[in-house]
Amino acid sequence: MLAIGSPNYSVRTSTSCNALLRELQQIWSDIGESEAEKDRILMELERECLEVYRRKVEEAANAKARLHQTVAAKEAELATLMAALGELNIHSPIQTEKRSMSLKEKLASIAPLVEDLRTKKEERMKQFADIKAQIEKISGEISGYDHLSNSLINSLSLEEEDLSLRRITECQTHLRTLQKEKSDRLNRVLEYVNEVHSICGVLGLDFGQTVSDVHPSLHGTAMGHSTNISNSTLEGLEHAIVKLKAERKIRIQKLKDIVVSLFELWNLMDSPIQDKNSFSKITSILRLSESEITEPGVLSTEVIEQASTEVERLTKLKATRMKELVLKKRSELEEICKMTHIEPDTSTAAEKSNAMIDSGLVDPSELLANIEAQIIKVKDEALSRKDIMDRIDRWLFACEEEKWLEEYNQDDNRYNAGRGAHINLKRAERARVTVSKIPAIVDNLINRTLAWEEEKKIFFLYDGVRLVSILDDYKLTRVQREEEKKRCRDQKKMQDLLLTEKEAIYGSKPSPRKSNSFRKPNGCRANGNGSMTPTPRRNSIGSGTPELLTPRSYSSRQNGHFREMRRLSTAPLNFVAISKEDTMSSYTSVCGSEPGSPPQG
Repeated sequence: MLAIGSPNYSVRTSTSCNALLRELQQIWSDIGESEAEKDRILMELERECLEVYRRKVEEAANAKARLHQTVAAKEAELATLMAALGELNIHSPIQTEKRSMSLKEKLASIAPLVEDLRTKKEERMKQFADIKAQIEKISGEISGYDHLSNSLINSLSLEEEDLSLRRITECQTHLRTLQKEKSDRLNRVLEYVNEVHSICGVLGLDFGQTVSDVHPSLHGTAMGHSTNISNSTLEGLEHAIVKLKAERKIRIQKLKDIVVSLFELWNLMDSPIQDKNSFSKITSILRLSESEITEPGVLSTEVIEQASTEVERLTKLKATRMKELVLKKRSELEEICKMTHIEPDTSTAAEKSNAMIDSGLVDPSELLANIEAQIIKVKDEALSRKDIMDRIDRWLFACEEEKWLEEYNQDDNRYNAGRGAHINLKRAERARVTVSKIPAIVDNLINRTLAWEEEKKIFFLYDGVRLVSILDDYKLTRVQREEEKKRCRDQKKMQDLLLTEKEAIYGSKPSPRKSNSFRKPNGCRANGNGSMTPTPRRNSIGSGTPELLTPRSYSSRQNGHFREMRRLSTAPLNFVAISKEDTMSSYTSVCGSEPGSPPQG
């Protein structure tokens, strides 16, 4: 087939037209047509041929335009798909030389690429749709389906314009972030729900109703719905937990107050163990912190009402035995005061309390509360006095050791090798060390007592007597006693001197029995080795040796009344300025006086 426009095709066409024209002319010659008619028909034939050519050209031009438009549309679609899918590395015919390929070749090369990209776009669209559905679902769960953010909706609606792998990766990352947030929220919701369940169990409240008030999906019966994890649900659970904790705290404090009242009433009423054991479940909360109270129902209203009823019952029983309780509390106060050497308040003495209760002048409950307040006050005061009281005990112990040591020194058989003698010797050594510390102990005790009085702005009383006065009297008595001992030692020296002079006068030494027949000096006695030791006596009017007054001796006196001690003269005799006769008379007056009578100076 010859191509249009080729030389052979033109020659053949021209030959055919010329043959036909010659045949037409022969026909016209045979017919005898005129020249004018021939020219007219030839012009008409030429015009018709032009019309046919023109029509064919127009049809070919239209076909070319349509084909060009199709190719352009395909190229545009290809470019759009490549841009949407991010396929920028595909070898596109658009990038080749346009004149090197016909339109049909371009169309044939573009069509397969467009189909492939269309298929890939559909797959991407399905992938985006799945991710979009998951994002919308999780976002709705997080937001509670109330208000999905407009930015999220706009970003999801633009997916068809950007279906690249980068966009898919971003959406997948966003989806994983939402999934993690959903998991975290779900864990928080479960933790909150478990905490609500625990507190509701302790308080005896309906757990299902409590969480249903926050959101119905939180209750186990709502199996058809997923657990709501929105902000409102989390805030609702947090608010519910705060409210439950506040209620738990109130009930704990209320129950603790009730338990304290129970213990007080049990102690006052001497309730049996069986009654106490029935409430062991609630009494244990006193030892537990708020977070450790986890036993179900221990803080329920029923348990609190039961304990309150028991308190009311014991309170009514207490009212019938109030007088007995008042006397019992007063005895407890007096016992504490006795142990701490504090004078009890006389306003609540047993006789006065009985009289006031019988006369109806005072409410027994108020009187009991007053005594209990006095007990608390005495205990607090005893705590502040503890340091001084401990030092008083040390002083009293030292005084006891001193008393024992004096009795031990007066024993004539203390050095005999009998059973236990070495033990007494060791104790005597320890006692001497302890006794040597008494002045320092007393001075330190006075200083600390004065400091205590300065701080408290009150006197430190020991069984109603000011301790500083007791200590001052003790120091004075101790000085007098030391002077008395010194006087006894001087008398012994005088006795030895008189015996020596008597031996010089009569020329013979008196026998031990005769020498021992001399009357002992007042307040002194001979010990085993012939030396004279002071004999402890009670401090009374006319006694020779003052008694060391300790808090125990003061405690035996009524209302802190003391009799003034007579100060004894301790001036030694001047034996140098007197004659022998006067010396003998002086010896007789000194040694011949009755025990208990002071020597006359």
